[in-house]
Amino acid sequence: MNHWLMKSEPDVFSIDDLKKKKKSGWDGVRNYQARNYMRDDMKLGDLVLFYHSSCEVPGVAGLAKVCKTSHSDPSQFDSKSEYYDPKATKDEPRWFMVEVEFVEKFDEVVSLSTLKATKSLDKMPLVQKGSRLSINPVNEKEFKIITEMAQ
Repeated sequence: MNHWLMKSEPDVFSIDDLKKKKKSGWDGVRNYQARNYMRDDMKLGDLVLFYHSSCEVPGVAGLAKVCKTSHSDPSQFDSKSEYYDPKATKDEPRWFMVEVEFVEKFDEVVSLSTLKATKSLDKMPLVQKGSRLSINPVNEKEFKIITEMAQ
């Protein structure tokens, strides 16, 4: 099993939104590296740290799980969508997504400042300067540290 950190702006889609919906496609990703993680590496049952970004207190808000593996992101074909890609075709899609399901909402967000202050997490891409990728792999040790912080 792999572990991941997936970022979402809570005013667009939050852990509460996922809890209410139970499952959701992770659509609209338009970064090739993040797309490749979803397309090539994410597997059923992989656990996800659900991260709230671009908000007052950015940080890990809860857990999700990959419940459907990579498939074509339909937003790339919708000309009314902000994620429309005129170069994508049904025969040769450019963008992929996974589906995630709600697992748990943390009582309190494990803040980015807390993550940065934790020496054993200093190698995580999330805490590195200039790291802006919306999806990152997380090793088992980092995953365990963060989930224990949330308890």
